[in-house]
Amino acid sequence: MLRELLANLPRPEPNADLLVGNDTGDDAAVYRIDETRAMVATTDFFMPVVDDPFDYGRISATNALSDVYAVGGRPVLALAIVGMPMDKVSTATIRRVLAGGAAVCKAAGVPIAGGHSIDTLEPIYGLAAIGLVDIDKIKRNIGARPGDTLILGKAIGTGFLAAAMKAGTLSPDGYRELIDCTTRLNDIGAALGERAAVHAMTDVTGFGLLGHLSEVCQGSRVTAQLDLAAVPLLAAARELAQAGVTTGATGRNRLGFSQGVRLPAELPEWQHNMLYDPQTAGPLLVACSPDAAQEVLALFHARGFDAAAIIGHCAAHGAGDPDIVVS
Repeated sequence: MLRELLANLPRPEPNADLLVGNDTGDDAAVYRIDETRAMVATTDFFMPVVDDPFDYGRISATNALSDVYAVGGRPVLALAIVGMPMDKVSTATIRRVLAGGAAVCKAAGVPIAGGHSIDTLEPIYGLAAIGLVDIDKIKRNIGARPGDTLILGKAIGTGFLAAAMKAGTLSPDGYRELIDCTTRLNDIGAALGERAAVHAMTDVTGFGLLGHLSEVCQGSRVTAQLDLAAVPLLAAARELAQAGVTTGATGRNRLGFSQGVRLPAELPEWQHNMLYDPQTAGPLLVACSPDAAQEVLALFHARGFDAAAIIGHCAAHGAGDPDIVVS
């Protein structure tokens, strides 16, 4: 749907200083500011995924800042984006949303310097984030090479948990798992940007694992060989998936990306859904040189990303080959 909406818009005029635009669906725009540095700009906001206003603010801010980390940058400034139905939501509740976002930004060392608020029919909160990155350390969702190792930085499954939350069936343990995962900053992205052995990077969010990996493969002209058993999945999410919980976005992701994906015969439906499950504040997905894979994985673990795992590798893409082969 997004591709259809953007298809007939006029393309921006060529600009040598716009180093990363929207041509490959990258996580953020990157603009040169001098010979060595560039500015990173992104925005993200959404309606509540949990009932607690403070947690909602934290999740939204974590999700927005992730796009800066995903290009190897360091966020330096944020503006709040706030839409609230003033006749339905109290000022105390709105303050809690803002406080949650501010808490995450403080942890990231990012001042919220202002923003904009409007009266809306449904609550909306997020950030416009600005970051900095050295030009020679920019990471994109293209650039993966045949032989590269694929590493996922967090367990997936937040879409299942959010769906159960909306249905009122999420357990306390599941809620804790959801909050722990969606408020964990992907601040390791700046450190990964320092490594030349990291060839491509993106964060896994609304398109699910296979959707975002498809973008990496198509932009890099490689085929991903994905080891299904190695993909980390949140424990409560696994139980919900096996019980049949899913989201509408899962089906849309399958429709949008499945053409280039080869799945095992007789794949259980819950695992199929898992691969397309939309993530909120999801993991970084890294393609790196196989020689550096253990070092990169160790860095994830040292920074507290305990679930980080090697989930596959990239191979040369020949004519007629799928983008992703899952085994």
